[in-house]
Amino acid sequence: MTEITSEIIKAYALENAIKHNGKANQGSVLAGLFAEGLEKSEIKNVMPKIIEVLKSVNEMSPEQQQKEFEKLPIKTSKREIREGLKELENAEEGKVIMRLAPFPSGPLHIGNARNVILNDEYTKMYKGKLILFFDDTIGSANKMIDPEAYALIKEGLDWLKISYDKKILYKSDRTEKYYEYAEELLKKGYLYVCHCSQETMQDLKAKGIACACREFSPEIQLKRWKEMFTSPMGSMSARLKTSMQDPDPAFRDRVMFKISDIPHPKTKNKFRVYPSMEFSWGIDDHIFGSTHILRGTDHHMSTRVQDFIRGIFNWENPESFYNGQLEISGVKISKSGSAKKILSGEYVGHNDPRTWSMQSLRDRGIKPEAVREFILSLGIKKANITTPVETLYTLNKKLLGEVPRYFFVENPTKITIKGCPHLEGKIPLHPNNTLGNKNTKTTGDFLISEDDFNLLDDQDYRLMHLLTFKSERIGIKPRDFSFISEEPTGKTKFLHWLPASPNNINVEIKMPDGTIKTGLGEYALEKLKVGTVIQFERFGFCKLYKKEKEKLEFWFTHN
Repeated sequence: MTEITSEIIKAYALENAIKHNGKANQGSVLAGLFAEGLEKSEIKNVMPKIIEVLKSVNEMSPEQQQKEFEKLPIKTSKREIREGLKELENAEEGKVIMRLAPFPSGPLHIGNARNVILNDEYTKMYKGKLILFFDDTIGSANKMIDPEAYALIKEGLDWLKISYDKKILYKSDRTEKYYEYAEELLKKGYLYVCHCSQETMQDLKAKGIACACREFSPEIQLKRWKEMFTSPMGSMSARLKTSMQDPDPAFRDRVMFKISDIPHPKTKNKFRVYPSMEFSWGIDDHIFGSTHILRGTDHHMSTRVQDFIRGIFNWENPESFYNGQLEISGVKISKSGSAKKILSGEYVGHNDPRTWSMQSLRDRGIKPEAVREFILSLGIKKANITTPVETLYTLNKKLLGEVPRYFFVENPTKITIKGCPHLEGKIPLHPNNTLGNKNTKTTGDFLISEDDFNLLDDQDYRLMHLLTFKSERIGIKPRDFSFISEEPTGKTKFLHWLPASPNNINVEIKMPDGTIKTGLGEYALEKLKVGTVIQFERFGFCKLYKKEKEKLEFWFTHN
């Protein structure tokens, strides 16, 4: 083991404290020490020293911490420790190779982003390589390859700033290579061609009875293999020969190749026999040198099958580690469902906010850094977890910083305030007065939202940044309004508003559930550039998606 001295611990403690407002975190310091060679078996021996150093560092002022850090002859490892990520087993800096394996049935969505970002973070942590490998052997009638998905996935990865290798790989380009390994396994007696139906095989596997097809010699199996290429779809399959007494019936004689007449977007009708995901990865993870594979906890069987295939060839297995399923409350995702609704015209496209794709998040005004921070805050957990989508929104709001604020009045209703002088409102674009002001000329006629109008009571109200007025019921009239003052007069309810002016702009706001909010916005919105994120007072953050002659279209970001 590398000697972990007090000075090394102090370097990490000071660096962490400087990053986090003067308070070093024990877990972060430990992660740094692992980078220096600390073994997990030695934690117990080193921990008293860590606690002592942390106490000393956390008692210093931020200025003292900075001075002490600069004086240290020992600096922290050049390898950046990604906070929240555990160390990889048997990982060497510069030698870690991981992969992204998207099936191109549609764009990446918020659920896919978890695996993508974690793989990216780990390869950066170890200065390794991340391979983008499209898992596009063939789909099924229920899970078709979408030709547009290749570009959509790449666009999503680039938006997330994922650092994948320049050479992009495709399973569909490697079909003949899989045939070579299949024939080798047929000759070795580890693969056989089966005529049994799926129902028959399920029954045999459950009973632990071997199919008669597996007893034929390798020579006959090779002959039957060649017959697969001209046989009807669903009539034959190639199975991996495992023990029919295996404790798990699901592991017994799994399908490795099937026949499909579904045209492939890239190879058209060139191939009819396609490998399973398990077979192709059993081969390719060896050929391309994968060292670590992050999987969902529902993929333990896939790991076992792939390890079994590599064991036949005496190849080394990569390290597999697992992450539980993520459920985001308030978010419903269905790639197949989204595809159907895009096709029918119910969704506007792959960027429709209801798809929760990277394109939809981008067009709503969610920053890629917020998505990354959101995913990293969850860490690696084998247990399934549920987290509120508001966590993502909170992170995004913080990253948006100070954005200009404007008025949008939904379903506008006109009111006339008696005795109101003509005013020139000087309205700040942000409460902190850091973005300047908007100047607005008004008369006594104003527009407020229909909802606000219906809730008006007999009391004083304030049009934000402009004036205070009194609302009261008089006689048979439903409501009467009178001017009080330009200044606030004690405790009043605030209303956003617009001058009753022909210069107001028609505004549509597309909400995350696909509904549309309509109303009027102030004329200053016309100066905004498409892609600008603003905040509508008392409504929420929105991104300008499109400018048309007769209206501005915004997409709602979050509150």
